[in-house]
Amino acid sequence: MEFLTANLAPVMFVTLFLLLLLGFPVAFSLAANGLLFGLIGIELGLMTPAIYQALPQRVFGIISNDTLLAIPFFTFMGLVLERSGMAEDLLETIGQLFGSIRGGLAIAVILVGAMLAATTGVVSASVISMGLISLPIMLRYGYDRRFATGVIAASGTLSQIIPPSLVLIVLADQLGRSVGDMYRGAFLPGLGLVLAYILYTFVLAFFRPASAPAIPESSRTYSEPTGSRGTRSLSVLMLISITVALIFGKIFISESAPIDEQIVMIVLVWGSVAFVLALINKLLNLGLLSKIAERVTFVMIPPLALIFLVLGTIFIGVATPTEGGAMGAVGAILMAISRKRLSMPLLRQAMDTTTKLSCFVIFILIGSTVFSLTFRAVDGDLWVEHLLINMPGGQTGFLIVVSILTFVLAFFLDFFELAFIIVPLLGPVADKMGIDLIWFGVLLAVNMQTSFMHPPFGFALFYLRSVAPKFDYTDKVTGKKIARVTTGQIYSGSIPFIIIQLIMVAIVLAFPGMVTHYKNDASTVDPATVDLNIQGNPYENPDPATDQDPSKAFR
Repeated sequence: MEFLTANLAPVMFVTLFLLLLLGFPVAFSLAANGLLFGLIGIELGLMTPAIYQALPQRVFGIISNDTLLAIPFFTFMGLVLERSGMAEDLLETIGQLFGSIRGGLAIAVILVGAMLAATTGVVSASVISMGLISLPIMLRYGYDRRFATGVIAASGTLSQIIPPSLVLIVLADQLGRSVGDMYRGAFLPGLGLVLAYILYTFVLAFFRPASAPAIPESSRTYSEPTGSRGTRSLSVLMLISITVALIFGKIFISESAPIDEQIVMIVLVWGSVAFVLALINKLLNLGLLSKIAERVTFVMIPPLALIFLVLGTIFIGVATPTEGGAMGAVGAILMAISRKRLSMPLLRQAMDTTTKLSCFVIFILIGSTVFSLTFRAVDGDLWVEHLLINMPGGQTGFLIVVSILTFVLAFFLDFFELAFIIVPLLGPVADKMGIDLIWFGVLLAVNMQTSFMHPPFGFALFYLRSVAPKFDYTDKVTGKKIARVTTGQIYSGSIPFIIIQLIMVAIVLAFPGMVTHYKNDASTVDPATVDLNIQGNPYENPDPATDQDPSKAFR
């Protein structure tokens, strides 16, 4: 009993992980663990039953949290876009655009993964849709199975770091910071991961051409009657629209405006100009654009415009994440209507999945609230603080240890479990050490992304395994016999991309400016220079010269 009284917090923490490893549902493991050790703490005299009087108010606070409303909105937006055929159209278009170069299909998968990440925020939707659409094509043209499965799984996990990521919303809520700031802070690391994946593809295609061949000339659909690929007119269209956008930005956008606002406005103008020019060419049948130019414009620009409209309004402070998510959901429905792909079954499936995911998040959050209430009552937060705050190396040592701990725990827990269990414990310690919590949150988000790629429990690997061919089959297009994809190939293909993700963790750790640029447009007023002196007591013997207004006694 003496040992249990002195070490109830660590025993409670270890018991929770044992329950999770035994396979019990996360939400109920958290709540049951909190209530069980709450009863033990009351019996030992470490806490009083009155503490649990605060629990109903905490639960109502979770349900009434406006920030969490962004989760169903962004989920619904992504599911409608994905199920209306956007992913298939994007993969086909970008695959044809880059198909003539080695590794072009893989580059298409990475770019589409990034675009799906900026619309869905859901890993399962991205991995499954790209696995169903692109994996058969990559196998048809002789891509190495390990590389093909690895690039699909890794591109799907971009949903966790590229806004409007659901995990960034949860992290911002758990850390008590703005979702908009978290989105802005995560933008450059997310872009860096996309570029790192593309660079790895180029290097692999250069040194091992057989692993990532180009699409044969006979399979390139959008070619001109003359035999050219038609990229010249696409280049001219992009050049004209970018020039107009830059001129617009120079004239109408203030140079003192935040860089996020400038980028958003320029991209929106560029997309609008390109779309209008392509539409005029099509309506008037001018014949100035090639097939691939029209295809790229009409397929890629609408979702890009929706992405930048939603995220842009959040970045520049016009809309909250909840309002941005609502606009995105309406925009996704309008895009599906414009493609004549909106139907009641599609809406029913999207709403059903959105409801399930939202309930999943809320139940885990309620369970983590019960757990954290008991854990803090038995001084668990002080135990974690004393354990971590005096580590050698100061902030750097703390961040390295936390990164290693997160990476190891990611072998067994997914990102929601990590966000709801360890972040409430580590966040206050990081804040007390003077670490920027947005930087800390993005660092954890990049690290937790590996939880989807870890063999043998990575969820992205499971999603891909569910849609990858389990048996040899005959390709419908070429008539050739295609060998199955083994689980071992999927696991080994993920390792290079896990290494790339860990390199990005190290880069974010070494260069915090990648994240903290979100503070560049913050107020520069030094609180130390604000004069709050009060002349006398403004509430006694008021001076007639101030019209008996106490506020005028302040200067």
